[in-house]
Amino acid sequence: MASERRPGVLGMLARLLGPLALVLATYNPSGASFFHWARDAMAADAVGPLHVVAVAVLAIGWAILLVATWNALDTLGVVLALFLMASLVWLFIEWGVLSPTTGDAMTWIALVCLALLLAIGLSWAHVWRRLTGQYSVDEIDD
Repeated sequence: MASERRPGVLGMLARLLGPLALVLATYNPSGASFFHWARDAMAADAVGPLHVVAVAVLAIGWAILLVATWNALDTLGVVLALFLMASLVWLFIEWGVLSPTTGDAMTWIALVCLALLLAIGLSWAHVWRRLTGQYSVDEIDD
């Protein structure tokens, strides 16, 4: 199939930036996230329809990414991807590339790893096809 589109660097970057935006919009240690916005609104008894719309949008985003990741990687793939990320974080700490001296630093690292896991889930079918030449298809029970 000569006209088949292959995801290039920009496609893979978009598949990383989307999950990263969702993860960091939901929560991040800087205080600029949905979690902090909703918490402050609840404390001020000022929760409104915009908060509910934001919850719906975030829930849809999370559902899409989690289902895609789970369908692509399954339990073993998720465990292996998390194992690889944890070992890489440990290696980067040993090499001095990462310096998680605070709880916030560890939170940032965990959030980026979560976004990477979701990005791998989104991209896995493309990676699999490139590595093996096989297409991933959904199985339908009769």
